[in-house]
Amino acid sequence: MAQGSARDPDLVVELLWRDGDAKRVLSLERIVQAAVEVADGEGLSGLSMRKVAERLGFTGMSLYRHVPGRDALVELMCDAVLGGPPEDPVGGGWRSRLEEWARKGWELRKRHPWLAEVRGTRQLPGPNGVAHYEHVLGILAGTGLAPAEVVAAVNLVGRFVDAEAAVLVEAARAERSSGVGHDEWWAARGSLYAWLDRYPTLTALWEAGGFDESEDPFEFGLARVLDGIELLVGKRDEMRDEMRDGMCQECGEPVERQSSGRTRAYCSRACQQRAYRKRKSG
Repeated sequence: MAQGSARDPDLVVELLWRDGDAKRVLSLERIVQAAVEVADGEGLSGLSMRKVAERLGFTGMSLYRHVPGRDALVELMCDAVLGGPPEDPVGGGWRSRLEEWARKGWELRKRHPWLAEVRGTRQLPGPNGVAHYEHVLGILAGTGLAPAEVVAAVNLVGRFVDAEAAVLVEAARAERSSGVGHDEWWAARGSLYAWLDRYPTLTALWEAGGFDESEDPFEFGLARVLDGIELLVGKRDEMRDEMRDGMCQECGEPVERQSSGRTRAYCSRACQQRAYRKRKSG
């Protein structure tokens, strides 16, 4: 098989969902672990089948008997670093549980920054990926959100974590290529700062210390995203309560709304009488 990024989706699915044999001298598990180590140190741009093979003490061609190419290997790596199904802590509402899920994803991306470099809308999930997705969907499935809103909210939080992780990756890449740290590079931009005093809002915020101790971007952003989801959950709960108030307590059919006075509890005289008889007999 020729070297490169060959990717047969059906073969990748088979590799992701396989029952592996880790005891073999050169197993797929060992290849994936070595690839993760290379990517952790050099990023995805530094990952190649040759480097992985060298780390394991084999030739590059020997790897192709186990994995068809670099792209398929990256998908195996993504699933491997997730680990097993996440534990669901006892107690806590949906917000605290969703926040914990996001924080764990953030810590994972700080340990493996290359995860933020994986792009595309056709990344195939493995068993670990599906287990984690099932877990987080379950966090919001018990709220009043509609099914499509549950999926959209989970994807929104996931994309936020990925976006913040991508910023870290770009900063690290720039530092590696230039040999100059982020803060040091910006501190040396005096020629730019000399032009900025013509912008009154920027200048006022600068002089007021707005840029001295900036908000942590991940913490600030996560809180605002969760605030938005919480607001939507609250609205859906209100709608559900309103619908419940407008239903007959006996048969569940809609109750005709009255222009004034207390909301009726029953849709008809017959339902009211049935409810009365049940109370007496009970």
